[in-house]
Amino acid sequence: MSAVMKTTTRIKDRVSPEEWQARQELACAYRLFDHFGWHELIYNHITARVPGEKGHFLINPFGLMYREVTASNLLKIDVEGNVLLGDYPVNRAGFVIHSAIHRARDDAHAVAHTHTTAGQAVSCQEQGLLSMSFHSVMFHGRVAYHDYEGITLDLDEQERLLADLGDKDVMILRNHGLLTCGPTVHDAFDLMAHLERACQAQVAAMAGNADLVMPPAAVALKVAAQFARPGRKAPANAWAALLRLLDRRDPSYRE
Repeated sequence: MSAVMKTTTRIKDRVSPEEWQARQELACAYRLFDHFGWHELIYNHITARVPGEKGHFLINPFGLMYREVTASNLLKIDVEGNVLLGDYPVNRAGFVIHSAIHRARDDAHAVAHTHTTAGQAVSCQEQGLLSMSFHSVMFHGRVAYHDYEGITLDLDEQERLLADLGDKDVMILRNHGLLTCGPTVHDAFDLMAHLERACQAQVAAMAGNADLVMPPAAVALKVAAQFARPGRKAPANAWAALLRLLDRRDPSYRE
């Protein structure tokens, strides 16, 4: 048996079935972020709460690229940053942002953060995300903003970040990047996918130096309500399709 499989068996046997499923879902998200090019070397994070364990969540091992993340090498940490299970260190910047949200928002089971080029570009634009494209109108009135304070290493920034986030699930970190959260990994992923496309469209449209056609505010409000309607099944259906894609390409994330 390979060393990878030995590690997998050992970790799987040490956690609950619910945690193992959460680990597989989160590892899948990391691989999909890599697939879509939303990674940044060994940096950035996607986190998920450990089911049934208050104050505990899963985060990527600091030092591994997203394509190397598996269910078994994810770290289990607490909201104080202590490693409870795993053999790698924790990136403090990731801990500061994600632990704050997990601690304060009971509905934020999963939190995702990126530094994509399009996301950073829009985060640097004074007007923020414009309600101009198919994807961006989905977020009309739903985006929070947090001013840049430097690399997120200081714990006192947590309260300001939480105050800016409020009850929203989408945040643009000024001069920094994008953040989404949701009740499941696939909900946070779905928001990030649409938000990233919205930023890409905005950068491309503005780069063309042409006059922009903006949808009426009433239309933007209508679409935002359609996108946020309760019971929307599209995120789960898309996630199932993405799982099939990843299982065909490289199922090693499940190990």
